Amino acid sequence: MNIEDLRNGMKQVDVEAKVIEKAPTREVTSRYKNETYNVATAIISDDSGQIKLTLWNEDIERVHENDSVKIENGYITSFRGEIQLNIGRNGKLTVL
Repeated sequence: MNIEDLRNGMKQVDVEAKVIEKAPTREVTSRYKNETYNVATAIISDDSGQIKLTLWNEDIERVHENDSVKIENGYITSFRGEIQLNIGRNGKLTVL
């Protein structure tokens, strides 16, 4: 699937793209439990466009700028007016 075809609310999204930028890791607290998690945002790109990819915990260290990645069974959400690709529990991230 091409990045330009992604829309808010889509599920079971498979994308291959290149990481062009990765923001610093930040710590967030869960709304439901008194736990903290690490999160970072990467911008990934293919020939059709680019999108933000949300990385959690151990995935943050696996992904670096200029890596090619494959996301399987991801989903699209909107956060602060921008759509984002999320891996989620059922998704898979592979560094190619």
